[in-house]
Amino acid sequence: MLWGWHDLIVYTLLLVVADVLLWREWCSGVVMLTSSTMVWYLFERAGYNFLSFMANVLSLLVAILFFWAKSASLLNRSLPPLPNLEISENTVVIITDVLHQWINHTLSIAHNIAIARDLKFFLKVAVSLWLVSYIGSLFEFLTLVYIGVILSLSVPVVYDKYQHFIDEKLCVTRRFIQTQYRKIDEMVLRKLPLPSNGGYPLHS
Repeated sequence: MLWGWHDLIVYTLLLVVADVLLWREWCSGVVMLTSSTMVWYLFERAGYNFLSFMANVLSLLVAILFFWAKSASLLNRSLPPLPNLEISENTVVIITDVLHQWINHTLSIAHNIAIARDLKFFLKVAVSLWLVSYIGSLFEFLTLVYIGVILSLSVPVVYDKYQHFIDEKLCVTRRFIQTQYRKIDEMVLRKLPLPSNGGYPLHS
């Protein structure tokens, strides 16, 4: 029963995210775009410090709730409509499951490189990390996150509208990359001497 509820919650969350990214819920998309733009401007352009900003916002929120509750008790009015401030068990299960999958995936990558000594896989990981490092050197972290938000709100819509045309171009690009990779594999990678596996079984 627990896994049934877990799958249902994950599926519901995916539908909500898809509706936002495809602008089916345009109000949520506008809120996400506006809030991310404001956050990026405050910390990247206006020069606000993140910890100071969060502390000031929380202090203001706590002061408003405190004086609201005090005035409500004096004037016999209702208290602030706060939700139940706790994390549900299903939320903990979902977060734990996601973290479990990511950790196992990272450990499998480390295993393939260190134990199985897969040279091709090592080169793929090294090139990917170099690309991430190079892109990160061009932008500040918050700017990179903001670019990711902009792309996530624009690329799915463009793909949904021009899916057939984009799929054709992606197929051509994929075939070209595979051809170049096979050439490099035949000319370079297969000629490199593989180190001894030290008695560990090789994994394909």
